[in-house]
Amino acid sequence: MDILWALLTLPYAPVRGLTSVVKVIAREAEERQYNPVNIRRELEELDRAAAAGDITPEERDRGQQQVLDRLTTPAGGSGRTPSGSAGRARRPPPARRRSTDRRGDQDRRRGR
Repeated sequence: MDILWALLTLPYAPVRGLTSVVKVIAREAEERQYNPVNIRRELEELDRAAAAGDITPEERDRGQQQVLDRLTTPAGGSGRTPSGSAGRARRPPPARRRSTDRRGDQDRRRGR
């Protein structure tokens, strides 16, 4: 059965390969974006540019705020936390409330 399945899905192999490569690239980009070394480097570059007079202190503050906003907002704005970021704990999903009165739930579903 596995051989038959492999033969039937062979035309989709390039798509599966491309999808896996895109996932690897996205994961690597996300890890680099949230890597503490890269963040520190960006902040130091902003400080150096401000000290050299290339940017104003206000521009430096805006740049620092953008870096900090990137750290505090979810990746992609989709509510996800960055994957592969060491030291960052994922927030557990909210607990679902379960009613202790099952008979009342059944009556509500039936319209009683």
